Amino acid sequence: MSETAAAFAAAQIKIKSVTSLGNDALLELYALYKQGTAGDVSGSRPGMLDIKGRAKFDAWAGKKGQSQAQAQANYVALVEKLTHGK
Repeated sequence: MSETAAAFAAAQIKIKSVTSLGNDALLELYALYKQGTAGDVSGSRPGMLDIKGRAKFDAWAGKKGQSQAQAQANYVALVEKLTHGK
């Protein structure tokens, strides 16, 4: 396991202890997680009535072209920022 992958796995565990995250932070975490694990977004954009699904899809689509390693590193950095290095 690479150093980035290990830090990514640790950050996923660490962020679970945070209970008060805003929607913007949650969407950013989701998008970076998906980009870091699955790569570029696939499938079609959810319909207009699926507001939550559409927001998640759009956030993930915003990371298109970012490498999985870079997305994982950005996820780790965001978790550190949100947890203030705790």
